[in-house]
Amino acid sequence: MQPKVELAKIRDFGEIISDTFLFVRQNIKPLLKYFFIFCGIFVAGNIVSVSMFQSKRVNVMNNIGSGFINTNEYRPSPFSFLGVELLLLIIFGVLSMIALTLTFLSYIALYKEKGNQVPTTEEMWGYIKYYFLRVFGSSILLFILLFFSFLFCGIPFFYLSPIFALIFPIMVMENASFGYAFNRSFFLIKDNWWVTFGSLVVIWIIVQVCAMVVSIPTSLINVISVITAPQKGARAFSAPLAIIGAALQQLCQVFVVLPVTTLALCYFNLTESKDGTSLMDKINKLGTNTPNTDLPAEEY
Repeated sequence: MQPKVELAKIRDFGEIISDTFLFVRQNIKPLLKYFFIFCGIFVAGNIVSVSMFQSKRVNVMNNIGSGFINTNEYRPSPFSFLGVELLLLIIFGVLSMIALTLTFLSYIALYKEKGNQVPTTEEMWGYIKYYFLRVFGSSILLFILLFFSFLFCGIPFFYLSPIFALIFPIMVMENASFGYAFNRSFFLIKDNWWVTFGSLVVIWIIVQVCAMVVSIPTSLINVISVITAPQKGARAFSAPLAIIGAALQQLCQVFVVLPVTTLALCYFNLTESKDGTSLMDKINKLGTNTPNTDLPAEEY
């Protein structure tokens, strides 16, 4: 049997990627369980909002197509699908991503704290409700900073993205405030930016490929329907298929466990490189371990 992944250790680029898949494979059942327990309501809301948005978008496209066929009919604007559906899509999209990130980070933090043991539902809920508002507020601030950094030719955006990503594991693993986590992320990533950035980029590419593979069937059906019925034009797009495709894409959010795990391993790699906390813990424990027996304590 393969030994469990030791989280707190120094890793190179290849080890970060391979240990990401190894950790997820070893913990896939509890990770899926907590995904549905703590993220299910947000993912469900996201599916409903995306389905509403896609249905309205397809209807608008079909109406536009009809307008081109019969110029006497009213042709709606291509932006007619913007409205409440888009607002709900944004809200549930943000909430589901925060819930996903926090759930998987809480699992990893508790897993390490318990000595590579699966945490209970009560322990997970305690972490999630304690950090949710903190992570939510931090996400808004980081989004604003990244938005303005993107306006400056995009270079600051790519530089700051892996640094800001480290803020969330620092907050959860070290029970830190936003200000402390913000400063510490810059300290940790110094001289290790490329390893962190490269690991996150590679794992996100893998996640996007997986999501594309899942959505291929519905995309092919839509393409075939347009090819086989060219006289219908945009009207060949099917609202039910668009909704099914949107639902599949939202369920693919479970793949976020991969970049979150990679992010946590990058955090542990950086902390071990800078602080050597795991090594110091092992040194401090030398000579303090007592034999594990079933004998009662001696009484005098």
